[in-house]
Amino acid sequence: MYTSTEVRTLTPVRENVEKRASVPGLRDVFLCHAWDDRKGAAQELHDLLESRSVSVWFSEKDVLLGATLLREIDKGLARSRVGIVLVTPALLRRLEGEGIADKELSALLARDLLVPIVHGTTYEALREVSPLLGSRSGLSTAEEPMANIAAKLAELVTFSPEAQSIIPPGLPRQTAPG
Repeated sequence: MYTSTEVRTLTPVRENVEKRASVPGLRDVFLCHAWDDRKGAAQELHDLLESRSVSVWFSEKDVLLGATLLREIDKGLARSRVGIVLVTPALLRRLEGEGIADKELSALLARDLLVPIVHGTTYEALREVSPLLGSRSGLSTAEEPMANIAAKLAELVTFSPEAQSIIPPGLPRQTAPG
């Protein structure tokens, strides 16, 4: 079930996903996360999304040895329909340090293709580090388990008939690309 806030928040993202639906070769989501979370919460979210047939750009599997990290991230951002930012205490520390996660976030903030997922922290803490990201409503594991969040994200970005049948009335339905 979606809250009314989630419907308001996710509707513009859904509209942008629909616009990009006909672009061939795009991943469903780009997963922005802190390096420290790559074996924990980020891996969990990645696995939950992929188990729901969501194609995920994830640095752990998409950046090959010897590749230029920033260039591969840039390509991943360009070739994804939606950006998911996994906001954890580790990410907040990384954003303050203005590292790679900060660059990913800057690119994602430039488009209406961004859904923050707050995990192990609060929106208040996020707003202290990134007022722009903190001003966007998203989803929080304090309110529901990561599996439920992954299910909502899968519904947001997929075109399967099963997903269309469970989209809440407040979110526009997608049409199959063609």
